[in-house]
Amino acid sequence: MSDQTKHPKAPWRNFYGRRKGKTLRDSQEAYLEEDLAALSPGAVDWDVNPDRTPLDLEALFGGKDVWLEVGFGGGEHMVHQAETNPDVGIIGCEPYINGVAMLLGKIRAAGVSNLRVHPGDARDMFDVLPEASMSRAFLLYPDPWPKKRHHRRRFVTPEHLEPLARVLKPGAIFRVATDIPDYVRQTLEQVPRHGFDWLAEGPDDWRTPWGDWISTRYEQKALREGRTPHYLTFRKR
Repeated sequence: MSDQTKHPKAPWRNFYGRRKGKTLRDSQEAYLEEDLAALSPGAVDWDVNPDRTPLDLEALFGGKDVWLEVGFGGGEHMVHQAETNPDVGIIGCEPYINGVAMLLGKIRAAGVSNLRVHPGDARDMFDVLPEASMSRAFLLYPDPWPKKRHHRRRFVTPEHLEPLARVLKPGAIFRVATDIPDYVRQTLEQVPRHGFDWLAEGPDDWRTPWGDWISTRYEQKALREGRTPHYLTFRKR
């Protein structure tokens, strides 16, 4: 499907996937109505910022290191990281509005404030992030697109990896978790081509979860269905 933003300056971009699933609960509708605007990083919407002026990360997070989570799902990992790292600012992107609503509920329950939420395509966020501004990025259980003809839809393609590399600082860490062996293959082929080194010295480095990991709903589903998680860590050159 196509995802053409209405503003005339916006580039034409394909978007594949769901924007919305089952009907939201009243409480989730309330989270979206009452909380989302205040948590927006601003400047991402094309109607608000058609010239793509870079985000003022100093104003958003007061000089903290900033991390980026691409496709935060239900938000459990993002909130966990925010609680564990109060000295860090975290920006999350997720076009699936049901996941955004779930995240907002978790933010309320946890009482964390060092988060910003973009309910849309990560490519629009890349447009407005300053160069070399992110200290860490997460890609956790992304859409697998298992059919070979759909592999170009995966995140680990030049369309996404080139701007990701641009916004990450030298030495920044990029974590990828997936239970799909062919996604591992494509990740290990493509990510190093875009300026990253894979930090694995032995099998335990991709078989063992990170020390600050919290298992997500998607990982639990993979384990129930007998699939093996892989934890890949890269460093920006």
